[in-house]
Amino acid sequence: MAELPANDIETWTHRLVLPKDANHHGTLYAGVLLSLALEAGYATAFRAAGLSANLVLKRVLDIRCYEPVPIGKVVQIRGRQIHRARAQIVVALWGTSHTESGSPWMDGLMQFVQVDGEGRPEPLEEEPDDVPIELDPPWLAMRDRMRKLLQIRQ
Repeated sequence: MAELPANDIETWTHRLVLPKDANHHGTLYAGVLLSLALEAGYATAFRAAGLSANLVLKRVLDIRCYEPVPIGKVVQIRGRQIHRARAQIVVALWGTSHTESGSPWMDGLMQFVQVDGEGRPEPLEEEPDDVPIELDPPWLAMRDRMRKLLQIRQ
């Protein structure tokens, strides 16, 4: 299978931070950040798994917030599949900074599992390739972090 251009394999999510999303400091509340990350993660995994996907979240491996996000900012989260196994997909999330620093405002890793009607793991339609997924920054570093967290062998 030929590798798709980066813009075809990434999922992008955008959201305006409203007053209802804020904490008492006027910045994005952590609970809302987790909700946004989960939505972006699920959309990324669903897109990677295909239209007949029946995914559930297995675990949040890691979520990090690096910068407070004030009310009125539009946040952007890029998502990308970084690992695929028989019945699971691990996605990385990269919150593109709203400042000029170039560093993310957040990032994270989530593991999703394909399940059948009874909630048991079921193989994904497209089996994983023997060849590892080719990744560019920032996805390569995210995959390295995932491997440490999951203890996945190369």
